[in-house]
Parts: sequence; structure tokens; C-alpha cells
Amino acid sequence: MRTVAVLGGGIGGLAASYYLCKSPQVTKVILLEASSRFGGWLWSTRRSDGAVFEHGPRGIRPAGAVGSNTLNMVDDLGLGEEILPVSFSHIASRNRYLYVNGQLHKMPSGISGIVRTVPPFSRPLLLSVAAEILVNKTKNDDESVHSFVSRRLGKELADIAVDSLCRGVFAGDCRKLSVRSCFPVLYNAEQHRGSIVLGMLLGSGEAQVITRGPLAKRSKKESWAQWSLKRGMQSFPEAIAEYLQQSGRVQLHKEAVVKQIDPSASGWQVSAEAKDDGVISADHIISALPAKALSSVLPRSCQPLTQQLQDISSVTVAVVNLEYDGSILPVMGFGHLVPSSEDRGLLGVVYDSVPFPQHNRPDGQTTRLTVMMGGAWFQEEFGVPEAATAEHLLSRATEAVRCHLGVTAAPRWSRVILHRDCIPQYYEGHFQRVESMRGFIKNNNLALSLTGSCYDGVSVNDVIFSGRTAVEELLGTVV
Repeated sequence: MRTVAVLGGGIGGLAASYYLCKSPQVTKVILLEASSRFGGWLWSTRRSDGAVFEHGPRGIRPAGAVGSNTLNMVDDLGLGEEILPVSFSHIASRNRYLYVNGQLHKMPSGISGIVRTVPPFSRPLLLSVAAEILVNKTKNDDESVHSFVSRRLGKELADIAVDSLCRGVFAGDCRKLSVRSCFPVLYNAEQHRGSIVLGMLLGSGEAQVITRGPLAKRSKKESWAQWSLKRGMQSFPEAIAEYLQQSGRVQLHKEAVVKQIDPSASGWQVSAEAKDDGVISADHIISALPAKALSSVLPRSCQPLTQQLQDISSVTVAVVNLEYDGSILPVMGFGHLVPSSEDRGLLGVVYDSVPFPQHNRPDGQTTRLTVMMGGAWFQEEFGVPEAATAEHLLSRATEAVRCHLGVTAAPRWSRVILHRDCIPQYYEGHFQRVESMRGFIKNNNLALSLTGSCYDGVSVNDVIFSGRTAVEELLGTVV
């Protein structure tokens, strides 16, 4: 394996390149990114007065093997001193809210929250949890998240809590999203133990094993719920890009739009619209491009794969960062989510200053919020993305802050970002589509690997682990 081309310089492509660098089997890695910066949706604004605003993910969970894997990478990149941890005992971890029937409701937590009736729910959660153990498991290969939770825990929890959760995580509709692909832990618990509760208590199937490095061990010891970085999440892809540059084995190309991929005697010819050499020869391609972008550059011989890639949908999300003078929140916590029955266009509001006050400007009391809008409901609520104006989106966001949080003052600073097609939607049957695509690649001996958020999970941890998996399937263990 002499040369590997990695298509896409978001966190998936950067992670794949990082793991390729760990293998002596690869002579050269060529990373092609269409935009003017690496990091994809990991994007921060660092203001000159010290304030930091996140336009994408604002915190990463350290839980599980994939969480440890990411922290091991952070350690290796020398970012350990930059970590901003948030423990499970922190108020941002303990307090999460739902906005239902025109009011904020704290999500039930602790024993008292489970045994008594807590609005907006009409009965104690303990009753739903106790009855869940007796529900028969399904024989279906997959079902929607809403159907699964309705069947096992009741329609009210599905309509309010799970609907809101899916909007917060996937900006998606729980009535269409796949439980098997979006919440594999729940699906496997039912399959292996016949119950979510028993699966959580007894375990459900083989878990991935990653040896914890110093930072991952620290996260366990200090009970981190999530973490960020002092200069914002963008520091992470910046550090990976710097590491790749220093390795001497990676060619990094920005503003290099892949136009066509053609088979060649040695593997592939990649045609790119770039400032420098437009045609690249590679023995193998790892694609971290969005599924539809990859589908548009594959050769005609890959038509079945092209069609399946086009079937993976994505949604557009408007992210509005707001900064207010003073301490303006009526409640303290991570933020609140909004079920689709309450407001289809507004997904939720994150109280950024609560988990990460270090990102506030150092002089004077301010409150930073982020309003998320659109997702699966973007076109219905705001029209086509091309026609959505920043003024209209800002107005909708500030109106939500006024109604939900009682904030009548105007923000002192704001920024509106429209992320087009940013979150892939794993609809029912997604696992079969992915298996079929990878089966086509294997059966046709294509020197191609699929990684990124379109296949194996949309979280930062999942995407990084997907990059690692692609490299290890190609070269064997590399770390």
C-alpha cells in the first residue's frame, strides 16, 4: 500500500488520515478537502475579547470505548492541558429541560424523579420502566425509534421525551429514524435480553474494548459527563491537521473539490479541481465525503453503489449563537429541547454559559445561548435553505428566547450559521443499506472504504472510530 487518498477533511477524514499515519505500510496519504478549512462541522468563532462560540458540536461525551478512543487521540495530540471537563455532578449535567405546553419542565432525575409524577408526564416513570420488562421483543429486523419506545415504554414517553431527544441529537423525526442504527444499545438490549432494563443491568452483547490512556482514565476517575477545549472544539481538528503536516507523510489540500474518480491499473485516478495538480493516483481511497457527494463522483461501473448512496438523506440546521449582557437565565442547566408537537421548527436552546463559562468573555457578566432550528422540518418551517435569510432566522431565535426564557432584552451580539445537509438521517433499514454498499465494494474488489457520519453513527466519537475502523480493516491494528 503506497498511496492512500482520503476524500473529505472533516473530522472523519482527519481521523482516517491520523490512523493511516500510525502504519508503516503506507508511504503517502493525500487528504483532499473542498472548503477553505479542515474540521467540517467542528467550527468555532474565537472573538478578540476572548469569547468562544460553537457553530457545531459543543461538547463530547467520554463514555464507552468510542469515548476513550477519542480521548486517547486528544492525549496523543498534546491537547490534554486544553480540556474543559464537565462532571456528572455539575448543574449542566443534572438539569436538562423540556419546553412543553408553553412551560419549561426539568427532566426527571434521581430516585424521587422516577417514583413520583413529574410534569409534563402524567404518571411516574417507574411504572413505565417496571412494565417494560414484561413486553415481548419484536421479530422485526428494525423499526422506528418512536414505534420501539411506544411499544416498550409507552406512547407518552415516545411523544415527548424521545421525540425531543431525536430532535436534539439527530435534528430528526423519531417516527422515521431507525432504532437499530440510531440507538443500537436499546435495540441490542431487547434482542439479547428481551428488555431495555435487563440489557442495561446485565449487558447486551459484546462491547468494544479500547485500552484507556491517561486522559480517559482521568475522565473515569473524575466522572466526566462531557468535555470541550479552552479555545473551542475547532482546536481539535486544527491539532490533527498540524500533526499530519508534521508527520511528513501527508499532503494536505484545501479548496480541492473532487470531480471524478476513475479506476486505474494501480487503483484509482482522482480528478480534483484544485490550485495545484488536479489528478492524483492512489492505491486505495478512503471516502469521508457525504454520501450524496461521493455518489456524484463515482464511475458508472459503481451504479448500484451510487444509487444506495443517494438514498441516504441529510437535514439542514440553522444554528444561531446569541450573547446577552448579564445573567438572564430563569433556570440553570445544559439547555432545553422542544418536542415537535410544541414547535416543529425550533429544536432546542443550549445554555452554553452554564457548562462552559470559560468561553464567556472575561470582562463583565454575559450569557451565551445557542438556538437550533429546522432539521427534518426546515423546509416546512423556513422554505428552501437558499431562500432563508439570516434576519428571519435571527428573529425566530430571539423570539424563542423571549417566549421560552422570558428574556426581553436584545442580544448584544449574534451570529447565524446555516448548516446545509449537516446531519445524515438513519431511516428504518439503514443498516441493510450500509451492509449492501460495503458488500458491493467487497464483491467487486474495489479499493474503497466508506467512513464518516453517513454510515456508522453521527457523533464525533462515532465518526472518529469509523475512521479508525476503516484503516484497521485495510491495514490491521494500527494503534
